[in-house]
Amino acid sequence: MKLLYITNGINGAGGLERVLSVKASMLAEQFGYEVGILVLNRADQNPFYNFSKEIKFYSIDVGGNPLAYIKTYKSGIQKVVDGFQPDVISVCDDGLKGFFIPKFLKTTAKLVYERHASKLIEAKKKGDFGKKIIIRSKWFLMERLASSFKYFVVLTDGNKNEWPRLKNLKVVPNPISFRSEESSTLENKIVICVAKIMYQKGQDLLIKVWEKVHSKFPDWELHLYGKERPEFMDIRNLNNNIYWFPPEKNIQQKYLESSIYALSSRSEGFGMVLIEAMECGLPCVSFDCNWGPSDIIKEGEDGFLVEKENTDQFAEKLMQLMADSDLRKEMGKKAKENVKRYSAEKIVEIWDKLFRDLKTEN
Repeated sequence: MKLLYITNGINGAGGLERVLSVKASMLAEQFGYEVGILVLNRADQNPFYNFSKEIKFYSIDVGGNPLAYIKTYKSGIQKVVDGFQPDVISVCDDGLKGFFIPKFLKTTAKLVYERHASKLIEAKKKGDFGKKIIIRSKWFLMERLASSFKYFVVLTDGNKNEWPRLKNLKVVPNPISFRSEESSTLENKIVICVAKIMYQKGQDLLIKVWEKVHSKFPDWELHLYGKERPEFMDIRNLNNNIYWFPPEKNIQQKYLESSIYALSSRSEGFGMVLIEAMECGLPCVSFDCNWGPSDIIKEGEDGFLVEKENTDQFAEKLMQLMADSDLRKEMGKKAKENVKRYSAEKIVEIWDKLFRDLKTEN
């Protein structure tokens, strides 16, 4: 089986890159696939995550004005596909351009699209009417083009609601990106949040939560790990025991050094950080945003789901866990057990069946 992934790059620290490193490497090393990954502008150099040496990497150069970009994008992909001759092509690109691939690519390969983000990622705190029209027009075009793929794969049942007209939808969740034999002791007074610092991830809401929490639990710390400088606070003068760190390759160790995971997102495609934290035995507190957290967290058993953007309720649940070591440990133990359903082995087996079924279809 020859499988080609088409994506923008693999040298970032995001969830898409992390998931791709797990799936592609396991398919190449354990399932006998011949795997290729096609990126743009040499964005396979210095990858943030580890990829199997069995994988073949291809890069095409794109740029210039829009017409030049489109021309090189189309011809570059066609050249790689002609040379690699894949049985299945999986497009991992949450932008618009990837949706056009079935329209211009000449191939006998079956085409799959993997959607890793919610449409809500484009929701902004402030936006004029014209921008909203452009975004909605883009969504409409995406949905029309998405029907050209054999399968359009989303991460949760909730994500299906964003694509109501599609008949080719499949749901395959993300896998845990690592296996942890250890669990956190849950004794360190650290709350951790791992996400790119941006409006969609809601760290500004988490700061408001922390203002309510800090006065009652002044010895606890909030650790934020994420790319980009936080625009809503001065990282040179953080107070209230809030600390910001750049992306961390060994994030597993940071989970193990923490006691609670806080997900403050306004929207999610899935919430991979939740299953990573749970693998390390952390109870989680999360806004019940669209989509993902309610699929992952079992309310009151391995964590708490909080009404969207309700910072008072979020603070209440955080403080409940901070105050009760026994509750943290009980929930953390259940989190580690419950998250086994997202093991890499189980999820990649689903992908293997999907790809092999596609190959045998007429």
